[in-house]
Amino acid sequence: MGKHAVKILKLETKELIQMLNEALSEEWLAYYQYWIGARIMEGPMRSEVEAELLVHADEELSHAVQVVDRIIQLGGTPVLNPSQWTKLSKCAYEEPNDPYVETILNQNLDGERCAIKRYDQLAEFTYGKDHTTHQMAINILNDELEHEEDIEGWLEDLNRMREDFKKLRM
Repeated sequence: MGKHAVKILKLETKELIQMLNEALSEEWLAYYQYWIGARIMEGPMRSEVEAELLVHADEELSHAVQVVDRIIQLGGTPVLNPSQWTKLSKCAYEEPNDPYVETILNQNLDGERCAIKRYDQLAEFTYGKDHTTHQMAINILNDELEHEEDIEGWLEDLNRMREDFKKLRM
């Protein structure tokens, strides 16, 4: 990181790097949860949801790249061992034992809501103190909010389908 860039930071970089490594761990776990869930998913709307979950997975991977780059810019070391991801992550990795589309979506929704908290926390922590990390956190937060909205929409569609099916059976 450049000398002037260090001078304008108004926060403890060690604490920020720790928070970013936690976020990095969460992004890797989110990537895998989306990716594997999309691959094994079964049920209605599977093909439509699968394609979009793979897009979400790619976006989570992009977030990981952004976070790694920022950790390095701050003079830190990104998490180097995947065995640390579950230890550092504040967001749970939910193993997709039930491949039903609604279950997979609910697991990913939980992850997105946790990610929203993470990036809101990072944005607040860096506001007015580290403009670069703040902007990154806001950009990622916007992606996570969009993911949450997508998932909620699919869950609403599934619920409507269920209700319509009940009406047809009556």
